[in-house]
Amino acid sequence: MEKVILCFGDSNTWGYDPITSSDSPFPKRHPWPKRWTGVCSEILGEGFRVIEEGQNGRTTVHEDPLMPNTNGQVYLPSCLESHKPIDLVVVMLGTNDLKAKFNLSAKEIAAGAGLLVGLIQQSVAGLEGQAPRVLLVTPPLVEDPSKLPNLA
Repeated sequence: MEKVILCFGDSNTWGYDPITSSDSPFPKRHPWPKRWTGVCSEILGEGFRVIEEGQNGRTTVHEDPLMPNTNGQVYLPSCLESHKPIDLVVVMLGTNDLKAKFNLSAKEIAAGAGLLVGLIQQSVAGLEGQAPRVLLVTPPLVEDPSKLPNLA
């Protein structure tokens, strides 16, 4: 029986390619084999199905008036329901919570991620109506935010 891994995240999970997107009126993706979800699928091999549920601009629990429908907390229950039974949910969110408009501390961002983990742990989206396991991945370290003007 194949193991199902649901990867729930933002543009990093979606595979956003900043180089090709800069010359395009709409976002472009890295090819599947180059996205971290594709690399994971290749390494795991047969017996595993990696589901990519990434969305550009997705936050943990916050509404962005300029990017509607990107609140992870709102979409997560439907996402879990549509992909069950799930063995593992990898949550990789929090980077978009750093937007200045939200003015959040690291503790508040972690709390938002914790709410998502709680939703998964209380769900029946795993095998036999149990909750799937959860792996929470922190956003990548941003050492020099001046190099990421869109984040500012």
